Amino acid sequence: MLPHSYELPAGVLLVIGGALSCFAGYRLFRIVLGIYGFVLGAMLASSMVAASNTIGMIVAALAGGLIGALALMFAYFVGIALVGAGLGALVAHVGWSYVGSGGDPPPIAVILLALVGSIGAMLLQRYVIIVATAFGGAWTMIVGGLAAGDRTVRAATADVWVLYPLSPGPGRSWAPIAWVGLGLIGTAVQLVVTGRKK
Repeated sequence: MLPHSYELPAGVLLVIGGALSCFAGYRLFRIVLGIYGFVLGAMLASSMVAASNTIGMIVAALAGGLIGALALMFAYFVGIALVGAGLGALVAHVGWSYVGSGGDPPPIAVILLALVGSIGAMLLQRYVIIVATAFGGAWTMIVGGLAAGDRTVRAATADVWVLYPLSPGPGRSWAPIAWVGLGLIGTAVQLVVTGRKK
């Protein structure tokens, strides 16, 4: 959670980090791991502080973000497996939003897809890193863009902004389609330009 006034800067940072990941994720993989580690650590740490404590939330977000970034940057191979697992979980959530009757997908589906993604990431590192960073970055850009540009959400919320990284929100059925398109473009750019072997 972040104070409402930090929603726009956080959304802009998500868009920038997502663009780096989407279009240059393989070449900048350690940096991308750091960015995603920071975002994940900040989300987890700031959610443990009371919403009324703005300074505490900011300090917790920064401290949690730094710990998360360092943890993923130093755990390179674990990070690769986690990226694959995260991509599998993301596919489970997005896929369930189309075939399920609302809510979260069954835990067994998330676990199985995360396991498949993790094993695949270790076996086909280069290609899985390219695809995972392209699609992960594309989704991050979409979520960040929605957070930064949605004035109706900002007007309706009081003090605290909560990031829902796996859900674009109601009435946005176009978001998964845009995610696939942007992810495919990012994959192509990385395979042809930024992710080529030297």
